[in-house]
Amino acid sequence: MTTRLLTSEHISEAAHLLRSGELVAFPTETVYGLGARVFDERAVKRIFLAKGRPSDNPLIVHCAEKADVKSVSSPLDARTQQIFDALYAAFCPGALTMILPKHPNITDAVTGGLSSVAVRFPEHPVAQALIRAVGEPLVAPSANRSGYPSPTTAQHVLHDLEGRIAAVLDGGSCEVGIESTVVNILSDPLTILRPGSITQEQLNAVALAQGFTPFVYADVGKDNQMIAPQSPGMKYRHYAPDAAVILASSLQESFELAKNHHPALILADAAFANGTSILALSEQSLYAALRTADEQGFRAVIIVCDETIQQNIALMNRITKAASRR
Repeated sequence: MTTRLLTSEHISEAAHLLRSGELVAFPTETVYGLGARVFDERAVKRIFLAKGRPSDNPLIVHCAEKADVKSVSSPLDARTQQIFDALYAAFCPGALTMILPKHPNITDAVTGGLSSVAVRFPEHPVAQALIRAVGEPLVAPSANRSGYPSPTTAQHVLHDLEGRIAAVLDGGSCEVGIESTVVNILSDPLTILRPGSITQEQLNAVALAQGFTPFVYADVGKDNQMIAPQSPGMKYRHYAPDAAVILASSLQESFELAKNHHPALILADAAFANGTSILALSEQSLYAALRTADEQGFRAVIIVCDETIQQNIALMNRITKAASRR
């Protein structure tokens, strides 16, 4: 199979491929997603084969309109509807995924066998236009080989999935650069399953205004393992390049580590990124930098997790996952 590179002028063509049961990668504001029609079970299962993704790792359903939820979620009780409406008004479309009760028409292939379904409303105009052109929501995990850094450009997708999918819809570089925040609004208390660019503080402001208790982070147990992950990013090793990822507490420590892991690429706060072997570290640049390390043959990536970086919970989540060798 030859993977075609399409532009935003070819949305109707990409939609035709999806309606025909093919897989098409497309941009969102977070990372590129690998799309299939949510009600095409055969195409959904092909996503797992193309990525090498474990079948119990649930997929996120991408909707263009609030009304689309009725086709993928069972009716919400009054309490859940209240917090759903409030979070939607505050953050959607955008980088927020909500766990909802799954509709009977949603197959276990989408949810990893769970009775719930993860739903979000991407803000990227190309993603919205594609979903509307297809005429139904799309499932879309990150468009990369499972376990490796997520793609933030069309070229990243082609590097990983060339020959495995029908097409990539090029929408430029992703603005946010890390995956969406995932929240379980069916739980008591409300739970953050995966941190992202929408923070706990922002979520709590909405919850408290609606009379709910604050959001808490999910307890995934020993070694970050769950028997049945409720959200992508909870159970398996993620975001890791072939190069070893090593954490340092200071720039000086990173230099010492680099001597023992030559050649090494150092990622640090932008204030320190003033050399050819030091790249600026941010949510937007992390995955591209990890991919650069492999492309340029670095043996290791040393990430300086100083106080500033440690305060970014979403970024630290991705960094520690990348450093894991599970």
